Amino acid sequence: MSIQTDVVIVGAGPVGLFQVFELGLLDLKAELVDSLPQPGGQCSELYPEKPIYDIPAYPSIGAQELVDRLLEQIAPFKPGMHLGQQVEAFEKLDNGRFRVVTSKGTEFDAGAVIIAAGLGSFLPRRFRAKGLDDVQDAPIHYKVTQRDQFKDKHLLILGGGDSALDWTMDLSGVASHIDLIHRRADYRGAPASVEKVKALAQQGSVSLHQGMITGVIAEDGKFKGLEIMDLEKNKTVVTGDEVLVFWGLSPDLGPIADWALDIEKKQIQVDTEKFQTSIEGVFAIGDINTYPGKKKLILSGFHEAALAAFGVQKYLYPDKRQFVQYTTTSPIMHQRLGVESPSKS
Repeated sequence: MSIQTDVVIVGAGPVGLFQVFELGLLDLKAELVDSLPQPGGQCSELYPEKPIYDIPAYPSIGAQELVDRLLEQIAPFKPGMHLGQQVEAFEKLDNGRFRVVTSKGTEFDAGAVIIAAGLGSFLPRRFRAKGLDDVQDAPIHYKVTQRDQFKDKHLLILGGGDSALDWTMDLSGVASHIDLIHRRADYRGAPASVEKVKALAQQGSVSLHQGMITGVIAEDGKFKGLEIMDLEKNKTVVTGDEVLVFWGLSPDLGPIADWALDIEKKQIQVDTEKFQTSIEGVFAIGDINTYPGKKKLILSGFHEAALAAFGVQKYLYPDKRQFVQYTTTSPIMHQRLGVESPSKS
């Protein structure tokens, strides 16, 4: 028995969750499918306590807190949540609707499909180095779930992107000291974050190292530090208690790669009017899509979700007149959101 719905959203990260809200405002029902066991995507799986600084109205918000707020926001629309399963079968029917089947046998009869799968099935790039196998219970971490576990620890943070820089800033007030190790002097993160980390280095709470990791230092099976070779090929040892690895993710589109979509460098090409793919009725938002000027920001994904919702509505109801109703004043919007209109209070 198929679950009939207006839209199947593949991916329950922040952008996929916000898509539920935008569809709900247009009175469109959504079902969410995600391979992870919980909603939230990368935010929940890899860095739930990571602070995010570019969400409007929040000078700083934790990644998991953002997910929790989004779940609260979409609660009035009661989306179906189908977690721990991957879309394996996808077929456009003669009537323009879609048959979608997951790895657990859940089947949908959907009017449209929105792909919000982030980087697809993702795994952090793993740390490997000579001597690692000699360490018992190596203290290597790829995400931070509890900041307090690193209290008064000497941390070695590996990476030069936003995650490495953000956690260096955030944990500098928790750890006893942080050594940030990156393969070169140029960092890939936001310029403002780079300047803040360099300021922490001047204050002495952070040490900066450039070079390649050539080995793990162990003593009686216990981790002691890392050997690095700098840009002049000089080798030094950086001691520490715990290692945090932020080398990015290894993306894999999985079955989506077989959907006959136009794909460029593992990203799905879309238009910028409604974020529709090369298949009419299939849309893509968030990190998984590409178009001229694309910026991989949660903020950009939220914008894409708003336009995709109107694109879906037009696909499902091509003869229906479209107009924007504002949540502050529209009684219809208040009814859909389950809030009382100001005129009734």
